Amino acid sequence: MTTAKWIWRLALSILLVVGFVDAEKPKGYHREICQYRKGKHIQPMSAYHNRLLAMRQQMKIRATLQGPEIDGYILPSTDEHLNQEVAVRDQRLRYLSGYSGVRAFAAVTSHGAAIWLEHRYAQQADGELECDWEIYLTSGNVTVADWLGSHLHLDKRVGADPHLVPHSLWMQWERELDDKFLKLVKINTNLVDHIWGHERPESPKNQVIQVHSKQFAGEYWQEKVKELRRRLAHLGCDAMVVTSLTEIAYLLNIRGTDIPYTPVVKSYAIVSQDDIFFYVDHTKISLGIDLHLRTDCFNEDCVKIKEYNQIWSDIRTYAQIWKRVLVSAPCVQDLGASEAIYSSMPGKIVVFEISPIIFMRAQKNSDEQAGMRKAHIRDGAAICEAMSNMETRFHTEQWTEEKIKYEVELWRLSQKHAKGLSLRTVVAYGEHSALPYYISSNVTNIEVSDQSLLVIESGGQYLEGTTDVSRTFIFGEPTHEMKKAYTNVLAGILHLTQLKFPADLKPSEVDALVRSMVWKDMTDYPQATGHGIGSFGSVEEPPISVAYGKNSSFHFKQGYFFSSESGYYKRNDFGVRLKNVLEVVDTGHTHPSGAHFLAFQDVTMVPYEPKLIDSTLLSAAEKRLLNEYNAKIRNDIGDELKRLGNMRAFYWMMNQTRHIREYLPEDEYRSATGGGSGGTTTGPLLLLGLSMIALTAMLLPTRS
Repeated sequence: MTTAKWIWRLALSILLVVGFVDAEKPKGYHREICQYRKGKHIQPMSAYHNRLLAMRQQMKIRATLQGPEIDGYILPSTDEHLNQEVAVRDQRLRYLSGYSGVRAFAAVTSHGAAIWLEHRYAQQADGELECDWEIYLTSGNVTVADWLGSHLHLDKRVGADPHLVPHSLWMQWERELDDKFLKLVKINTNLVDHIWGHERPESPKNQVIQVHSKQFAGEYWQEKVKELRRRLAHLGCDAMVVTSLTEIAYLLNIRGTDIPYTPVVKSYAIVSQDDIFFYVDHTKISLGIDLHLRTDCFNEDCVKIKEYNQIWSDIRTYAQIWKRVLVSAPCVQDLGASEAIYSSMPGKIVVFEISPIIFMRAQKNSDEQAGMRKAHIRDGAAICEAMSNMETRFHTEQWTEEKIKYEVELWRLSQKHAKGLSLRTVVAYGEHSALPYYISSNVTNIEVSDQSLLVIESGGQYLEGTTDVSRTFIFGEPTHEMKKAYTNVLAGILHLTQLKFPADLKPSEVDALVRSMVWKDMTDYPQATGHGIGSFGSVEEPPISVAYGKNSSFHFKQGYFFSSESGYYKRNDFGVRLKNVLEVVDTGHTHPSGAHFLAFQDVTMVPYEPKLIDSTLLSAAEKRLLNEYNAKIRNDIGDELKRLGNMRAFYWMMNQTRHIREYLPEDEYRSATGGGSGGTTTGPLLLLGLSMIALTAMLLPTRS
């Protein structure tokens, strides 16, 4: 370091020390429950408080095995494969803090603890965390580097487990902490695991890998591997390290139950031009999997199964042979590979690119497309069965959000080929429905009556495909305001199904079409309008994200499936949410630019709530789209319900999808809209009437 740089750094350090002493600590999410009990625990010396103390001890003891002690520690909620929903044994953040949600990370120092999460989970975290913890929003102005910079002196070390942090996020944290004169260091042995010790749950012993047959997958895994190798060769890569569990499940046509809501197997894979290595717990391998993956041969189309943790020694070995190896970069919802994977091989051979498997998987083949449609028919029948059953019993039993959640899940899981849920079921009533990111639980559970709106967001996993649907219901009579809000939201959803567009249109540009109907009332909803969805896979799948303001270079393709969501939220009163899954289809026509014209078609087959539809607010074209959608439900869901022999659900569905008149007589239209005898439409109608009378007189025979 030159003398000038040394003097500059010394001067800056002195200024930062003075600033550190005088600076006000950052303030996070206001925790009213903690306002008068700072430092007091909900339970004196509770388990979570003791774990926080143990974490601080580990920061001094265990970390010294890999170097000097660390003064801060960052803990994400993800697992080694960067899943948001994780197995019980990987819920490290929950074990340390008590927070049971997802999409979060925490930072701990000797005198402080803070957690960063999305706004939707703030209320939940406030109820679960003790007052030791500060809460910050990931969308807020205080970063983890800002917080650590205000709690630590210069040149201190901040540790994190590189297995749990995406490489791109690690690089960001490293830069931000360096700006605070703090150093981010790798702690390869997770400190929470040391605290958890023998109490940490074991992996379930009965989680045998299942073969996803060609009947549902549409092609053999060998064909997928061949296509992947072709794409790797195009990128000039010798091999690829696959860390995403959904990508491995897709590539090898396997499914499992290792994490909630997504049918995957905890494993790694390496695919080169000559070999396929599959790293997994051997107890999950059955004879059927051995035969499926052809583990008894030794050519490029045979899978060699190895123990889960052998991936690390193999990477070091093969990195001496490979000249270029692909490591996954982030892509929309996918976080890419971990820092541990990225840094396990020399940087000069790493090609940090989006995984080609993402694009192979997103474009469903013909069998997967048919399967997705079938899965949504089964799912639509399940919702009809659940709602008809509830409506019959509603006024004779007491209903709560949690009871309705149980009812919906029960009927869904009773369907043929149902393999589980695809997301946490959300049931929100009344003022809870006015919260865009409300998460129902036993703690927040309330009684459901017929006085307000009920929002249900849910989805299922079937052998044929994955579903994701939101509907809003009412068991009583809605107000005019409720009907107006619901109808505007519905109109936005309907508009999307009539869109014809060139294939080079960006998904973010589609968003405005859905939002336009709520924008006209100067309102909006905070969620993204849509995201890609898998086939018996992840409910959120890249590369599609329909969200205005998000610059994306990806486009729709024939065979893509994605969700379309719209909503309205009146604070402390009620909310409306509707979500469908749509399929991208080719119209067979070509744009003058040469791009294909594409279109969307509804795959979700769940009736809307007719009591909430104000038909006078819909155009004739919108009513026609609604009638066409209802006719499709009557045909497809009607056949499924009759096959199931559930006539109660059949008649409920028929009532919910009854035809509405696309054109109203003038007197009925005026009555419905409260119109008077203004001259806007009377003049033309009177002129038309006089013209018809004159024309009739001309055509009548003249009496002699």
